[in-house]
Amino acid sequence: MTGRPEILFPLFADLETLEGVGPKTAKLMAHLGIEAPRDLLFSLPYAVVDRRRRDTIRGAEFPTTLTVEVTVGTHRPPRNRGGAYRVHVTDAQEEFQLVFFHARTDYLTRLLPEGAKRVVSGKLELFDGMAQMVHPDHVLPVEEAGDIPDFEPVYHLTQGISQKVIYKATQGALRRAPDLAEWIDPAYLAREGWPGWGEAIHTAHAPEGMDDISPSAPARARLAYDEFFAHQVTLALARRRERKARGISSRGSGALQDSVLAALPYAPTGAQRRAVAEIAADMAAPARMNRLLQGDVGAGKTLVAFLALLIAVEAGGQGVMMAPTEILARQHLEALRPLAEEAGVVLELLTGRDKGRERQAKLAALKRGDIQILVGTHAVFQTDVEFADLRLAIVDEQHRFGVRQRMELAEKGLAADMLVMTATPIPRSLSLAQYGDMDVSILDEKPPGRKPIRTAVISTERLDEVIDHLRHAIAEGRQCYWVCPLVDESELSDLTAAEDRFKRLRALLGEGVVGLVHGQMPPDQKDAAMADFQAGRTQVLVATTVIEVGVDVPNATIMVIERAEIFGLAQLHQLRGRVGRGAAQSTCLLMYRPPLTEGGRQRLEVLRGTEDGFRIAEVDLEMRGAGDLIGTAQSGVPRFQIADLERQTALMAVAQTDARALLEADPGLEGDRGRAARVLLWLMRQDRAIRWITVG
Repeated sequence: MTGRPEILFPLFADLETLEGVGPKTAKLMAHLGIEAPRDLLFSLPYAVVDRRRRDTIRGAEFPTTLTVEVTVGTHRPPRNRGGAYRVHVTDAQEEFQLVFFHARTDYLTRLLPEGAKRVVSGKLELFDGMAQMVHPDHVLPVEEAGDIPDFEPVYHLTQGISQKVIYKATQGALRRAPDLAEWIDPAYLAREGWPGWGEAIHTAHAPEGMDDISPSAPARARLAYDEFFAHQVTLALARRRERKARGISSRGSGALQDSVLAALPYAPTGAQRRAVAEIAADMAAPARMNRLLQGDVGAGKTLVAFLALLIAVEAGGQGVMMAPTEILARQHLEALRPLAEEAGVVLELLTGRDKGRERQAKLAALKRGDIQILVGTHAVFQTDVEFADLRLAIVDEQHRFGVRQRMELAEKGLAADMLVMTATPIPRSLSLAQYGDMDVSILDEKPPGRKPIRTAVISTERLDEVIDHLRHAIAEGRQCYWVCPLVDESELSDLTAAEDRFKRLRALLGEGVVGLVHGQMPPDQKDAAMADFQAGRTQVLVATTVIEVGVDVPNATIMVIERAEIFGLAQLHQLRGRVGRGAAQSTCLLMYRPPLTEGGRQRLEVLRGTEDGFRIAEVDLEMRGAGDLIGTAQSGVPRFQIADLERQTALMAVAQTDARALLEADPGLEGDRGRAARVLLWLMRQDRAIRWITVG
C-alpha cells in the first residue's frame, strides 16, 4: 500500500465537492486550516445550542436561545434609517417581537407574511420589559422546520463563514465518513466502552448537551486517543528506523568509572546510579541508543554524562559532548577536567575559535584516536572533523537541537549511541509528545550537601533594602547575579534596562565591583565579563536572561530577578538554579512591580513554595497550556486537533505503550490491526511514517 487507500479518497477530495461550498468559502476555510472534508471531521464543535421546540416562551429564563412556533402579527418598519424593524408575533401563550436592523421591507414581508405560522429559533432577550428576538437564526415554514436540529453544534469560525455553512459542509463530510477497520486493541476498546471510529465521529458532531463536549465523553476520548496513537506509531517507527541503523555494542570494563567514583568526595545519588545503569545497558545492546537524560537544576547530570563517556573509552572508542554555546562548552571542559585527570583520559575542546595549525593538530589527534573525549560546540559537525571510533555522542540542551542535528551527529560515528541532556524538567505528557521516540532517564534527586535556596518575594518599592543586603553580602566575599527583564520584544529596551541597572549599581557599590552581560554584546566581551565573574574579579553580574542555561559559579549565593512577574515559571526556576551550587546558604529575591496580576502572583507563590522542577513544570503546563510552554512553532511538539495534552496525559501514555506493542507484534503492520493502523496514519496525514514501515 504505497499510496493513500481508496477508502479515504472521498475524505481527501476538494472542499468544493461538498454541498454549499463554493470557491470563496473554500478559500476562507483554507485560512482555518481546513483543506479537505477530512479536516471538517476533525474540527469538533466547542458548544451546543438546545433548539428543541417549545410551545411558549412563558417561564423561560432570559437571555436564552429557544425555538417556538408563532403566528405572525403586524409589521412596524423603522421611522428613521438604520432604526429597528419590528415584527409582532404570538406563540401559544405569549406575545413578543422579532427585531431586524438594516432589513429590506419586501424581504421581510415575504419571509414573515402577516397571519402565517412560522417556526423561529434564536436568542431571546428582555428589552424594556418586552421579550425580543434580534435577528433570529432560523425562520421557517412549519413543514420545513424539521431542518432545525434539536441540538445544534457550534463551530469555531472565520470571518465570512456562518454556522449554517459550516454545519452543512460538516454534515456533507460526515455522509462520506467510511466504515474503517478497528486499530484499537479490542480488549482496551471494550474496557473503555468506546464506540468504533465512524460512530465516534458522528456522535462527536451531534452533541446533546455540554457533557458530550467534554474531553472525557466516550466519543471524544476515543478520537483523542486516535490522534495520540497515530503520533506514537509515527514516533515508534522513527525510533525503530534509528535503531535499525547499525548499532555498536560498547561494553565498559568499569575500571575508569571506578577510579573516578573513588576520587569523588561524595557517593552518587540513587537516581544517578540508576541512570548510569540504564545508559550502560543501552550502550552494550546492539541497537543504537537514543536516550534523553532529564534532570532538574543541579541534579548532577554532568557526572552521569562523564561516566557514560568513560564507558565508550573503556570499550576502546571515543565520546563527544556538545554544548549549544562556547561558554557552556568551556564550562563542561572545566567540570570534566578534574574527573578526566583522575581517570587518566585525554580530554580536548574544539570550538569555532580553533583555527589554523592548532585546529589541524587537534583534528589529526582525533582521527588517530589520541583524543578520547572531545567537548565542543556545533563546530564538531564540520565535515573535516573525523573520529577514529566514535561510540557515544552527548548533546546538551535539546531545545536548541532538532532531530535533524541529532541524526547528523550520529552519522559522524557510523552508529554512535546518542544521549540528549536537558535541564528543563518537562511534564510527562509533553515529554511523551516531544521525545516519544526516545527512552527517558530522570534524575529527580539532589546530590547530598545542597542546601535549599531561600526564596523571597519583594516589591520593587523596596529596592534600597535589596541593595543594602547586597552590600553586606559583598563585604562577606559573596557574589550575586542581578537579572533584568526583557521588557518587550524590542531588544533596545531590555538593553537599556540592563545598562541603566548596571550604571546605578556601579555608582552605589563601586567601580570594578559590577559586571554586565547582555545578548547584544560581541561574544568575546560576553565571555570576558563571564570569566571575570567566574574568577571572582567582579562581585555582581548584571545580566539579561543569557545566563539562564548552565553557567556555574559556586561562590554566587544571591540571585535577584527584577520584574519576576513577567517571566515564565520554568525560566524563573532555571535562573534560581544558578545559585545554591556551593556549600553556603543561597537566596533568591523575586522582585515584582505592584500591582500583581492573579497569574503573576500565582507563579511567584509556586516558586516560593517549591524547588521541585517537575512540580513547577506541571503547574506551568496547567497555567499556560502546552503551546505556550515550549513555543510550539519551533518545538517539535505536534498540534493536536481534538486531543488535549494538558488534560489527557494518561491517554498519551497508553497510546505510546500500545503503539510500541503493536509494532513489536506486527513489525510490518501486515495483520488486521496493523493494516487498520496504516489507514489511520493516512487519515491523520502521517504519510511519511508509511514510508518508514517498509524500511523495517
